[in-house]
Amino acid sequence: MSLKKIAEMTGVSVSTVSRVLNQKNESCASKQVKEKIWQAAGEIGYQPNVYARSLKKKESPEESVRISVVMARNGRASKDPFFEELCRHLQSEFVQAGCRLGKILYAGEKGTKVFVDQKIPDGDGYIILGRCPAKLLTALQERTENLIGIWRNPAALPMDEVICRGDKAAEMAIEYLLSLGHRKIAYIGDCSYENRYVGYSECLIKNKIPIDYPLIYDVAQTRAAGARAMENLLRTNGATAALCANDELALGALEELKRQKRNRKNPISVISIDDIREAGEAGLTTIHMPQKDMAHMAVMLLLDRIKKGHQEKLCLEMPCNLMERESCYYLIP
Repeated sequence: MSLKKIAEMTGVSVSTVSRVLNQKNESCASKQVKEKIWQAAGEIGYQPNVYARSLKKKESPEESVRISVVMARNGRASKDPFFEELCRHLQSEFVQAGCRLGKILYAGEKGTKVFVDQKIPDGDGYIILGRCPAKLLTALQERTENLIGIWRNPAALPMDEVICRGDKAAEMAIEYLLSLGHRKIAYIGDCSYENRYVGYSECLIKNKIPIDYPLIYDVAQTRAAGARAMENLLRTNGATAALCANDELALGALEELKRQKRNRKNPISVISIDDIREAGEAGLTTIHMPQKDMAHMAVMLLLDRIKKGHQEKLCLEMPCNLMERESCYYLIP
């Protein structure tokens, strides 16, 4: 029934859904169709039946490693598309590695304490996505050493981590805008304990450009907040470009520019960080965070930790790169 539901949601056949989710044929569907199928599977909570395949191979279900995912920055009512897409990549990696998805925990929800207090079987592990609340992290560390974090900033924590540094991504974005001739560059996004804001500030200072604090919008990292910030920015008539801390903010900013018809006349350049699927559809220039590679390496490192393959804390830094599309323009004097 789940496969049929996913097929209805995505407009493809049940057999195609089955092949994609069970990794049976890499050429069975386009990349876009595969992403839609994994997205639909995540929305209805479907996971491939690794246990059933293990039984067919005469393996004990207890021997299958169960890995849970902690969505540290997400609640069910307020989801971050970057981490949602990253979670789907993890589910794909679990299938390829012969693991089982245990649970997806949304930090901050009422069920968090109950979940943490449950007995965690030996061999289980956790992958934490995004900045994790201290109380939850401490509880997880008390239960197991099999932890790994995926986030944008290195953390001083006694656990493995896979990172793609937010400050370097922000610096890359600002350097690109500077190469287009921009000097009045706004920042839209979270500023508190946020390395993307640090990267923005330090890059301006390095290039001897004064920080214009009225052009800094410390807002929640949502699409609606991005639209409101751009509306306010247009009233000041100061900035010629804006760095948004994530694609959601930037997509909201682009919607506001389109609403005011500024995407055609006197356009403001918009660049962001993450490169979620919708960024490509919107022609958004952004800094690509390698989600698939980050997911792959996190699963490999965690499995190695579970098997006692390494003891020391490991930090693997993945590179980011510029995805140049249509939302940035040369500044014409």
